[in-house]
Amino acid sequence: MNNTQELLDFINNSKTAFQGANEVKNILDKNGYCEIKESEKWDLKKGGKYYITKNNSAIIAFEIGSGNIEESGFKLIGAHTDSPGFRIKPNAEINVEDHYVKLNTEVYGGPILSTWFDRPLSIAGRVTIKGEDPFKPEVKLVDVNKPVLIIPNLAIHMNRSVNDGYEYNRQKDTLPLLTMANEALEKDGYLIKLIAETLKIEVKDILDFDLFLYDFQKGSLVGLEEEFISVGRLDDLWMVFAGLKALLQSKENKATKVLVALDNEEIGSLTSQGANSSLLENILERITLGLNKDREDFKRALSNSVMISADLAHAIHPNYTEKSDPTNKPKLGMGPVLKIAASGSYSTDSYAAAIFKGVCEKAGVPVQEFVNRSDLRGGTTIGPITAAKLNIPVIDMGAPLLSMHSIRELASVKDNEYTIKAFTEFFN
Repeated sequence: MNNTQELLDFINNSKTAFQGANEVKNILDKNGYCEIKESEKWDLKKGGKYYITKNNSAIIAFEIGSGNIEESGFKLIGAHTDSPGFRIKPNAEINVEDHYVKLNTEVYGGPILSTWFDRPLSIAGRVTIKGEDPFKPEVKLVDVNKPVLIIPNLAIHMNRSVNDGYEYNRQKDTLPLLTMANEALEKDGYLIKLIAETLKIEVKDILDFDLFLYDFQKGSLVGLEEEFISVGRLDDLWMVFAGLKALLQSKENKATKVLVALDNEEIGSLTSQGANSSLLENILERITLGLNKDREDFKRALSNSVMISADLAHAIHPNYTEKSDPTNKPKLGMGPVLKIAASGSYSTDSYAAAIFKGVCEKAGVPVQEFVNRSDLRGGTTIGPITAAKLNIPVIDMGAPLLSMHSIRELASVKDNEYTIKAFTEFFN
């Protein structure tokens, strides 16, 4: 239960990818990891513990192994810090009938829109303010941390078909209500003034922002025996947390252990801090060079490396059992899940699967398998992207989940334990 409460605390503090990466950073700092910068020359030592951040929303942490890196390679666990939801647009305030003020937003990723209605919402993210050098604006993380928004449903009397399958319009139906118009607040803008007050800075110093909505209600345990975890952003902060726990509690060994927490998976990963960039490859090469090895040694190190792409997997749903594959039906509480797809949308093949099954057997952890129904289109992960870029075996797996991409997702306490044990054994 300690791990479960730690997970809830971690997610409750990680309102956006920015806060999530910062939470990982704070935990690493407390456990003896040293931050290094991409702009610096790296001089790394065996047994050293380091991390780098990118865009304030991605973080890569590693512990140098005791062996020669070209022979022992890397053991990597990769996950992502972002989750589906709503991002606030610039010039966001919309004044309706000189009375209501709502915010203009756009959908980020693929959330289940209906789950965001009639819930107290807040705002968090990153704000950029004026610095001494125009090319280096100052960055501040912000969390309003009070329920300032709500997306009210239209009454059923005015939308009789809402329970028959209503198609939500993302520009009309999902805009959150902020306040009622107040001339005294309109001068500087409601949102910018709120952010300035939260950060205790001047409105004129704010240049831009990356702000997202989040569910103000904290996560909790539910079920007859509190066996379920109900909280938003399990996809994929849960795997970031499990990978971090494994990195911190695993033993030093010959291989260099790497935790990779990248951003923007929910929108295709094609950013400087996403998996579909050269970020991870660059960092792994620089680790090799920082140990006074050369590029040839880096390529040799990759040939001796393996990675877990850790995301979430669909558990069989008690109300929709027909949506699962006839012979591959992961269940909550029955252990981590290998994800397999003939389309290549998951990177697991028999070789990668055998590695993970062997690790789990040694750890005493049960393993399940997921394959989409052949007549249903599935999702994808950072796994195939990473396998293609690094040319290494990548195990696509996930912990089983219900309500994926809802504002509140549902997992099992047991699976949190199983996943941490499996990841720790992998690093060991």
